[in-house]
Amino acid sequence: MPQLRPIRSILPSRSTGLTDVDSVAGGEATHCAAETASSKPKVVQHPNGKVVQSAVYRDGKRIATTSTLSEAFGGVLDSASMAWIGMYRPNESQLYAAAEQFDLHELAVEDAIVAHQRPKLERYGETLFVVLRAARYCDETERVEFGELHIFCGRNFVLTVRHSESPDLSAVRRRMESNPDLLSLGTEAVLYAILDAVVDGYAPVVSGLQTDIDEIETEVFSGAPGVSRRIYELTREVIEFQRATRPLLGMLKGLSAGFDKYNTDDELQRYLRDVTDHATVAVERADNFRQLLGNILKVNATLVSQEQNEEIRNLTHASIEQNEEIKKVSAYAAILFAPTLIGTIYGMNFDHMPELHWDFGYPFALSLMAVTCSTLFTVFKRRNWL
Repeated sequence: MPQLRPIRSILPSRSTGLTDVDSVAGGEATHCAAETASSKPKVVQHPNGKVVQSAVYRDGKRIATTSTLSEAFGGVLDSASMAWIGMYRPNESQLYAAAEQFDLHELAVEDAIVAHQRPKLERYGETLFVVLRAARYCDETERVEFGELHIFCGRNFVLTVRHSESPDLSAVRRRMESNPDLLSLGTEAVLYAILDAVVDGYAPVVSGLQTDIDEIETEVFSGAPGVSRRIYELTREVIEFQRATRPLLGMLKGLSAGFDKYNTDDELQRYLRDVTDHATVAVERADNFRQLLGNILKVNATLVSQEQNEEIRNLTHASIEQNEEIKKVSAYAAILFAPTLIGTIYGMNFDHMPELHWDFGYPFALSLMAVTCSTLFTVFKRRNWL
């Protein structure tokens, strides 16, 4: 067998977008799900399903371009050929038509119809059923957008069913067709190439999430308002990313376990291990992001609590100072009240009042006022009211 290394050179690079639709014309790139529906590529509908691209290959070369499922099925009646069919958002009847042509298991077809499945790998006889969730980061909305892909991989056919614009399978097809040696290895090579494209698409998501976390850390320590909400929303994005990536490790481990049983080519085994390495990195980074966001949320709560405590401390200090002033005013008011009370009583000028005609009445009243004021002043001073 000819040397096929390096395999990754013919596969979608990490910078490749995950928005292309595998259209008959080769696919048109979209930039964000927020774009209008008019910007989405047109999908050509066929009687047997929404087939966006279908071709038959032999020895790694395209020998026929088909327009219906029946034509694709007819092209693989001989064991040396392989059909690669891409369907986009087919309805129930169209998927059942595909199931009839390629003898797909009804449970797998039901999952493909319902969609919204978790990533998984199941084997039905000679057919592998794989569910993948592609992801891409949208800078405009700072959100991770997910696409769902269902793959039926048989002995001589690969049927992909997409319920969103991503991932970019047209790029995978072009790169596979540019390397007939790899494509000639059969349906497993196509499956692994699709896995590689999906996993490579996680790298920009990881980078985007890392940038958001860095910005959030700056906002937390600068006291920016609304940062708690942003932390919460980003945590939700990370959790969804974990749900898309974590099951991949078990799926890839399951594929590795079947190497010997299904006589998987040595080159494809190396290729799968490389995909596993990149998937492991994405899963570990997602786990780290979630833990880091949890720590950031705790730090933010601590900083907010400290700020609130500082405000309460300032208010308490102001209240204490105000109370001190009130005590001083109250003390002086009490001191001044004593002579006023005495003067008021002795100023009523009734005829029958004690000491009213006493020669020492006036000095006595003044002395009484002075003693009372001095006593009150001494008491308040000892109690630190003055």
